[in-house]
Amino acid sequence: MKKKLVTLTITGALVLGGTSIVSPTINAAGNGPNYGGNETVNTSILRTHDEMVNFLEKQEAKQNDMELEIIGQTVKGRDLHLVKYMKNPENPTILFLTQQHGNEALTTEGSLEFIKHLGTGKTKGVLDNVNVLIVPMLNADGAMGDVDFSLEDYTASGDRNMTRYNALEVDLNRDHIDRIQPETKALHDNVLGAYDIDYMIDLHHQGTQSERDGDLVSGSILYPTTENVDPEVAYKSKQLGAVVFDEIDSKGWGHLGKYNGGSAETISRNGIAVEYGISTLLFEMRGMSDHFYESYVLGQKSNGYLIKQTVNTLDATVSAIADGSIESKDVSFWDTLSFQTTRPSE
Repeated sequence: MKKKLVTLTITGALVLGGTSIVSPTINAAGNGPNYGGNETVNTSILRTHDEMVNFLEKQEAKQNDMELEIIGQTVKGRDLHLVKYMKNPENPTILFLTQQHGNEALTTEGSLEFIKHLGTGKTKGVLDNVNVLIVPMLNADGAMGDVDFSLEDYTASGDRNMTRYNALEVDLNRDHIDRIQPETKALHDNVLGAYDIDYMIDLHHQGTQSERDGDLVSGSILYPTTENVDPEVAYKSKQLGAVVFDEIDSKGWGHLGKYNGGSAETISRNGIAVEYGISTLLFEMRGMSDHFYESYVLGQKSNGYLIKQTVNTLDATVSAIADGSIESKDVSFWDTLSFQTTRPSE
């Protein structure tokens, strides 16, 4: 049966969906609490699809440089959105993609915070030199738990459960060749095939027990590993990874490993790099917002640093592309970066 969790009072500096959550603290990557039966995992603090749309529409009204576009609909008919900042089509363009898996929600929350950040003026001049595309919540049905299969054994409490799969129990990140699902078809037809994109970061979440060099990671990264990828595309992907690694791993609360991913081109990291010549990076943040495996779920006291990690990642990559510094990034760190391993159960 679905676990009902004890609600804890949570205070902090970041605000998510009207609820305060803790902000990043030193060593949070290693100390962020897992679900243990007494730690709150409550989906009601995460934005619903309607709340996200309302947020985006308000930001579009406030921001002169932002344009909101509907690129398609989910299986259940929810609109899929593209956020665009495109002052000059000739500028290099980066795409941020979140929530292909509906239970991987904090990268979407981070991307929305970044959108708000772009409207504050703190990034003045950056958008003159780079185009930014953001597809938040690609799997909106899974994020809302509006699916045609049971979620009875999922861990989280709150107003809904959240699942990796879309409404038809399909993993969207295995549908990038056949593109049978409306969500992946919309992404390819109306974003990847419609814009001249140079870089993409595909933002995901993984389990809680991955470690590098004996310390739990806050996330892991990987470039395209299919043998069919153009060497220059792969090299630029590694440079994109260098920007992210240098930004996050230097923080007291950040610790990144190399993701041990496969070469299948049904996966966006590989297939999109081959088909479109886009330099891609996978970023797997630590912990999920819901799952039927308790060990995959991270207690929500860790939300603050994961949202901060997302905002920092997006900000650093946009800045590096805008000022051209990405083109001189040293990729040799990849040769010594350890693949993460799974910490043995105690």
